[in-house]
Amino acid sequence: MDSSHDPHPATQDGAHDHHDVSKHVKGYLLVGALLLVFTGLTVFLSYVNFGSSKANIIVAMIVATIKASMVAAIFMHLNSEKWTIYRFLLLTVFFVIGLFVLSLLAFHDPIRY
Repeated sequence: MDSSHDPHPATQDGAHDHHDVSKHVKGYLLVGALLLVFTGLTVFLSYVNFGSSKANIIVAMIVATIKASMVAAIFMHLNSEKWTIYRFLLLTVFFVIGLFVLSLLAFHDPIRY
């Protein structure tokens, strides 16, 4: 096959591919290490009393949100996506918040059967 018609000229020499792969692997290892650190932080914070169970839950959700954001950005490659995917993500977050609010309203409903 004639190499002048190759649609991927960067793959002809492996240097570009190796650089791209090593760049991604470094990102994966960094996020993996940060996830271990934040998991340790989660365990540590589970022994800290922030005054109420609501405050403890809020702190736990903040740490979990940071961890989930790192996973989504790096492992799910959302950091290099176009704006359209972020619109769908924002819509999803909107509905999740709505479900949390509806659950809280139902939980604190004064009418009990």
